Amino acid sequence: MINLTINNKKISCENGKTILQAAKENNILIPHLCYLENIHQQGSCRMCIVEVEGEKTLQASCIVPVREGMVIKTNSEKVINTRKVLYELLLSDHEQDCLNCSRNQDCELQALGEWLQVGESRFEGVHSKNLMDEASPSIIRDTAKCILCRRCVTVCNEIQNVGAINPQNRGFKTDIGPPEDLPLNSINCSNCGQCTVVCPVGALQEKDALQPVWRALHNPDIRVIVQTAPAIRGALGEAFGYEAGTLVTGKMVTALRDMGFDDVFDTNFAADLTIIEEGHELLSRVQEAFSGKDVALPMITSCSPGWIKYVEHAFPERLAHLSSCKSPHMMLGALAKTYYAEKINVDPKNIFVVSVMPCTAKKFEITRPEMLYQGLQNVDAVLTTRELAKMIKQAGVNFTSLEDGVFDDPLGLSTGAADIFATSGGVMEAAIRTVYEVITGREIPFEKLQVTPIRGLEEIKTAELTIEEPLEDYSFLAGVTIKVAVTSGLKGAKKLMKEIDRGESPYHFIEIMGCPGGCVNGGGQPRPKDKDTVIKRMEAIWREDEGKPIRKSHENPGITEIYQSYLKHPLGHKSHELLHTVYVARK
Repeated sequence: MINLTINNKKISCENGKTILQAAKENNILIPHLCYLENIHQQGSCRMCIVEVEGEKTLQASCIVPVREGMVIKTNSEKVINTRKVLYELLLSDHEQDCLNCSRNQDCELQALGEWLQVGESRFEGVHSKNLMDEASPSIIRDTAKCILCRRCVTVCNEIQNVGAINPQNRGFKTDIGPPEDLPLNSINCSNCGQCTVVCPVGALQEKDALQPVWRALHNPDIRVIVQTAPAIRGALGEAFGYEAGTLVTGKMVTALRDMGFDDVFDTNFAADLTIIEEGHELLSRVQEAFSGKDVALPMITSCSPGWIKYVEHAFPERLAHLSSCKSPHMMLGALAKTYYAEKINVDPKNIFVVSVMPCTAKKFEITRPEMLYQGLQNVDAVLTTRELAKMIKQAGVNFTSLEDGVFDDPLGLSTGAADIFATSGGVMEAAIRTVYEVITGREIPFEKLQVTPIRGLEEIKTAELTIEEPLEDYSFLAGVTIKVAVTSGLKGAKKLMKEIDRGESPYHFIEIMGCPGGCVNGGGQPRPKDKDTVIKRMEAIWREDEGKPIRKSHENPGITEIYQSYLKHPLGHKSHELLHTVYVARK
């Protein structure tokens, strides 16, 4: 332990901590801007400066480690005045149009000005480059609002290992983005949106879809269908003052109905459908491999569009390893414009499908030409969780006072297995629950159906399951140990793909989610207030699963009915038309 003094208060902290961490642990607040716990500490903004006895200059507390006997002032006259000057210098090169900014009242730079009590900026001068990049269907980049904190660079390069954006040029000419001023849609950006989560201002944000959705809702000739992903229900409440991890499923359904949506469906229905299709695809591949055929194993999940775009760029020669299943919301969109349209006798051309997703990459996904059926998009618009919260407020809906509603039939019934799609390991766990029972006729030998080894936030998680006494159709699997792996975040994905490249992958099935932690930490979710936010959201999803009367996808009566009346059987002709897709090798 290290003993030091901050603002005349004697404290102790672990060796290796920074001044900022030591202060925070002892309830001493130091303002900061570029610092982001567990992600980015570079000291580039200097807002966290403190006065250290014996040092000639003020020190950036986020990067300076504590040492024995340190005497520190965080609020001396010199510190306070210098912070104000630094803040005013930042403002001098920042577009100060707060009322028209999407981050108004949710901007860290704005909040910092309130903290420091800066009422005006005394400095004016030439502004650095102003470039608005709106070419991507997922992410807008506005360099006029960038404060060069480099958080997005750290996330893109070190957390996601993509490297799509970096500092370009030097000094006053520095800007953050792709090289040569290339637009985001022309490079290897995965559209994961993690950069929009960590950006403290409005320099990086999701492409707004509110206007086309409102236009559809206000058109009496259009039937507007909305579906919500499982991750939304444990995070949306944060935008209305609820603690992270509070389940607001019922209030969300009522809010959507009050806003004018004609049908409120649950993407979970299609998540259950995904398990049936993907599970049978896996069994088909394994059976072919055991019969001596050349087949791409391990099979890898395909429900994360950020991951899909990443692998199309980084490992285009490995696309055969991907499951051919569309992501759940694209499946439900396809069914809404075929199966459901026939059921209610409405022309699919007059149906507008909106997906509420935790993900910015799904905005890109709906534009893929592979996602058309009979000339119509499967899904017409994607709203992020953040956008839905804005829309609810815009509609004047008092969210906290709403009664709980329920999803509409027939595409609103789901199981607990579908809920856990929101968390890292959830797709794999849901698949194991069904596939093991299909093979053996028995439930998986885990207490309460929980496959604990693949839950949590570790970068790569693995599990093994030995098949004993399979049913006759799967006798070839008797005694076989099925090996699976799970990762979330593209850094872990790269490691698992390198194993496949080297011929060293021991797995039969791999789940990959584009965002660290899975969809609960998606690029379109409310920005986390603390490091425990993602864990709380995960725990909420597991509670939702445990509270469901049906927890296995193949036991969903709605799934049984749709196969009997429409799809006929998994991997059949109709399923391939509507529920499966192909991928594109990209530069």
